[in-house]
Amino acid sequence: MAALCRGRHRWKRTNCLYVLTRNLTGKYDYDLVVIGGGSGGLACSKEAAQLGQKVAVLDYVEPSVKGTKWGLGGTCVNVGCIPKKLMHQAALLGTAVKDAKKYGWQISGPVSHDWATMAEAIQNHVRSLNWGHRVQLQDKKVKYLNIKGSLLDEHTVKGLTKAGKETILTAKNIVIATGGRPKYPTNIPGAMEHGITSDDIFWLKKSPGKTLVVGASYVALECAGFLTGIGLDTTVMVRSIALRGFDQQIAGLVTDYMETYGTKFAWKCAPKRVDKLSSGALQVTWTDTQTGSEHKDTYDSVLWAVGRAPETKALGLDKLGMQLNNETGKIVLGADESTSVPNIYAFGDIGEGCPELTPTAIKAGKLLARRLAGQSTELMNYDNVPTTVFTPLEYGCVGLSEEEAEKRHGKDGIEVYHAFYKPLEFTVAERDASQCYIKVVCERAGDQKILGLHFTGPNAGEVTQGFAMGFQCGATYSHLLQTVGIHPTCAEEVVKVNITKRSGLDATVTGC
Repeated sequence: MAALCRGRHRWKRTNCLYVLTRNLTGKYDYDLVVIGGGSGGLACSKEAAQLGQKVAVLDYVEPSVKGTKWGLGGTCVNVGCIPKKLMHQAALLGTAVKDAKKYGWQISGPVSHDWATMAEAIQNHVRSLNWGHRVQLQDKKVKYLNIKGSLLDEHTVKGLTKAGKETILTAKNIVIATGGRPKYPTNIPGAMEHGITSDDIFWLKKSPGKTLVVGASYVALECAGFLTGIGLDTTVMVRSIALRGFDQQIAGLVTDYMETYGTKFAWKCAPKRVDKLSSGALQVTWTDTQTGSEHKDTYDSVLWAVGRAPETKALGLDKLGMQLNNETGKIVLGADESTSVPNIYAFGDIGEGCPELTPTAIKAGKLLARRLAGQSTELMNYDNVPTTVFTPLEYGCVGLSEEEAEKRHGKDGIEVYHAFYKPLEFTVAERDASQCYIKVVCERAGDQKILGLHFTGPNAGEVTQGFAMGFQCGATYSHLLQTVGIHPTCAEEVVKVNITKRSGLDATVTGC
């Protein structure tokens, strides 16, 4: 009888809280509980529900240091890809207006940009996406809980409402998809008090004005690019290099273009402190790391873009003994997204070694849901994931950088085909195209398998997406040459590249 009772109800003691778990009978509240309502968590939960699983998704947004908060959908929808691309589009339209005059459009009077109009339109679109996600969860019979989740054991989640009310949920499997949030530098006085991050910039009601962007990640450069593009005085402060992890030749072209576009750069500089003056302006003191000299200037806004930290601290992972990477704080994962604790899985930005990209989180989440439902054994493939940096001159890439290819195959083991080209759209507008560039990195031997493809120019994301499929099929340089281009496009220049870096010949495309 005692054994029967133990089998029916297993009690666990955690932090003096007794939790009733019914896992020995196989009767849990849910088949799957997902903590995190971002792109990945939503994709995973919806896929699992469609496969007949009983699913709950927990999502709770802690307001930013500045008090910014948002709805369901995670970083991408609310403070990432979506508002970023829309503000980038606003900036591109500003450039298009300038080009339009050369194309014969009669535009009278000075052209100016109104931040409030743009912000309201973008914020309304984001809110519509928040609502859409809620409706989708309801339609797919996923239980949505606006509560903060933490783990008590491998089958139990504790949820806490904003008012402090506690809920206990049990599940056969638990998935962590809480993503990350922007970091503030901890060693700079005034940084947190007076600065903002990408969690705030898209929800500002009024223009940030003259802005200092600290950092040189893709987030930093994209924000600086659209701020410059809508006419704001913008400076990027770079401690070391731009676009770390990306091809460095291309990174140089991107920042060169941004400088001609009007963005200022403070290279090899490190901020020291931020003080708010009586006028309300922010005085930033920084050091030139090469000369050691100190400088000061005032700004209306300081935007910190110095990296992101995984949202792991409030999850109670230490109590479960879950293995984390001590340096990054991210969760160490197996190839199947499993953590070191049975029945608990994680993926997306919170996973060590996972690309911090929305589409990879969505795909990984769907595949995990299928495996947990016993419908598939397919694992996520993180090789050759394409991406695009939406700077004023866009940069799309897939595969290896030239540096990484050289490291893996040796300088003599790779062949780099490249071309400087001029988009047709730039000609009449008399725009400088000296940074529009294509690089195709190949193995030198055999069929010359393509290892990496890099493209700077208009619509880089659209161009790169198409070529990315070729990587899944083992594309070679001869495949590229066999492909007929679409004329006149920028993308056709990719299939025409024939000058190697090794030859030393001029790679500038001439003629039609």
